[in-house]
Amino acid sequence: MKKFPLLFIGIFLTVAFSFTGIVLTSQIQYGRLKPVAIEEGDQRYPREPVGLAQQGNTVYISLGCLYCHSQQVRRKGFGADFERGWGDRQTVPRDYIYQKRVLLGTMRTGPDLMNIGQRQPDPHWHYLHLYDPRITTAGSIMPPFRFLFKKQKIQEEPSPNALKFTPGYHAPVEEGYEIVPTDRCVALVQYLLSLKLDYELPESRFTE
Repeated sequence: MKKFPLLFIGIFLTVAFSFTGIVLTSQIQYGRLKPVAIEEGDQRYPREPVGLAQQGNTVYISLGCLYCHSQQVRRKGFGADFERGWGDRQTVPRDYIYQKRVLLGTMRTGPDLMNIGQRQPDPHWHYLHLYDPRITTAGSIMPPFRFLFKKQKIQEEPSPNALKFTPGYHAPVEEGYEIVPTDRCVALVQYLLSLKLDYELPESRFTE
């Protein structure tokens, strides 16, 4: 018991140094980052997600999308992200300042999504991809998310969001009915469309 104070001090200092090195140092380095404009008077970036895109972020997390998709474009020489067309510049800490939970991801079973809103700007493409990924991407191993859709009777006119299946695809819907995305699906797609790297930052410019 005589060594207990010394042991306590050792444990306290270990925790204190770890906290300082991991938490405080990161906060000092990145905690004060703000949106910035390349030229004075230009729009500041990154943009803050609003409305449905914010709700879609919650859906994205709840469905576990982050376990198969990353949201980070690596710099040249650290992978084939540029060659795959996943972004025109590398991502940097400032890109994530509006994310309460930074969704960098842990693996890439599927492609990186940090710039998916620019690569695939058509919401209907995303609806089809979520309903059955193999409609839009042959050989995809992504599971279908059909529970994000519902079948309903067509009223006076078809819904603008009703799925338009490609010729030859056997759609499980009877005549007079249509398949439409649920509110969760619409929010998720709006979130995906908001993921764009169509802006430059002082610390990360487009590749030439």
